[in-house]
Amino acid sequence: MKRAAPTSIGHLKIEDAVKVYRSRNVETLAVDHCSLDIQPGEICMIVGPSGCGKTTLLNAVAGFHGLTSGRITLDGELLCGPGKPMAEPGPDRVVVFQNGALFPWMTVLDNVTFGPLSQKTMTTSEAREKARELLADAGLAGMEHRYPEQLSSGVRRRVEIARAMMNDPAVLLLDEPYRALDSLTRAMMHEALLEMHARRPVTILFITHDLEEAVFLGHRIVVMSARPCRPTLQMEIDIPHPRDYSITTSDAYRGYVESALDAVHLEAQKSFAANEAEARP
Repeated sequence: MKRAAPTSIGHLKIEDAVKVYRSRNVETLAVDHCSLDIQPGEICMIVGPSGCGKTTLLNAVAGFHGLTSGRITLDGELLCGPGKPMAEPGPDRVVVFQNGALFPWMTVLDNVTFGPLSQKTMTTSEAREKARELLADAGLAGMEHRYPEQLSSGVRRRVEIARAMMNDPAVLLLDEPYRALDSLTRAMMHEALLEMHARRPVTILFITHDLEEAVFLGHRIVVMSARPCRPTLQMEIDIPHPRDYSITTSDAYRGYVESALDAVHLEAQKSFAANEAEARP
């Protein structure tokens, strides 16, 4: 496998971010003075209890909603912050959600080329050439003319990642993209993502509830607190890339999983206790 040179773009900084939701005169603090410094080409895995605010933070980076205070920058440029409470969505930040979004009436090749062709940023020949390269990187060469219904769920996920990479984003935002897959398919997707990242080292902000997934993929794991969301633990995963599933039996791997589990379990207990308190009359 040919490895790409390290990237110099995709430096994502979240500084003192606060997000308050207001509804019917009730305020809910979702993100509380959260700061992260994600380096170019880093795979940063975000874990934490359900409902803690992880997706709220990702959506602020994507430009789906604003911040109450704080700032987010990408390669030194302000996405949102003072005077600009909400980032503008753009091709430099691409989101892949839990639920698939391929157009069922289009072939794989047409799905992958749809973005740049509709935006007129590439000619048809340029888009098709690049799409075929990305599909080959994802292990999907020869599937260009199939339709989504002809593909397994895992293959459809790989097509979506290839489509997300078409405009060379600075940051790839992944919100539990493999949650619905069975364990074997998920393992194959992990290795495929790492192989693609080795060829095209985009910065990845990845939300997951699967701690083994977080350790296997990530350069770093950030454990978020029970709501409101803020980092409580950051672990550098000192296992060299590229990785394969032989590492999952190593003492180092198991140690990282156990440390993450302990931290998330503590926050989950806090979340449960807080919910119980709110439910009492």
